[in-house]
Amino acid sequence: MLISPHKKDKTMANSENAVVSPETMRDSVVSMAIESWRFARTFERLLGKLDAGEQVRYISQYNWFMKKVVEALNQVNLWVVNFEGQPFDIGMSATPLNIDEFDPENDTLIVDKVLEPTIMGKDGLVKTGTITLRKA
Repeated sequence: MLISPHKKDKTMANSENAVVSPETMRDSVVSMAIESWRFARTFERLLGKLDAGEQVRYISQYNWFMKKVVEALNQVNLWVVNFEGQPFDIGMSATPLNIDEFDPENDTLIVDKVLEPTIMGKDGLVKTGTITLRKA
């Protein structure tokens, strides 16, 4: 469902006068960052299915979108950390969903997929990410 910027529902109209706490604003920005990251991953998969001529057209739009997301996050001192492909370390700020399938002390593990990115801020960890692992 698309939401027109020209039509406001009653909920939006009533919320315009509400005072929003800094914590709520930060949580909203973090949520948007995570959803933007998920959308970007989906868009990347879709680009891979297009022929080369069509890819060129959409890649520039994708790059612009990602640039704007990064700029918006930088304005509020946040950034996304993607551990995909990196060696797994038990101290990573990401929760491995399939850690029980391995012996972390004896297996060399790699972050296979990032299901939800880690969000960092100027004061440290803001949101722990979620990952899956595989043997190196």
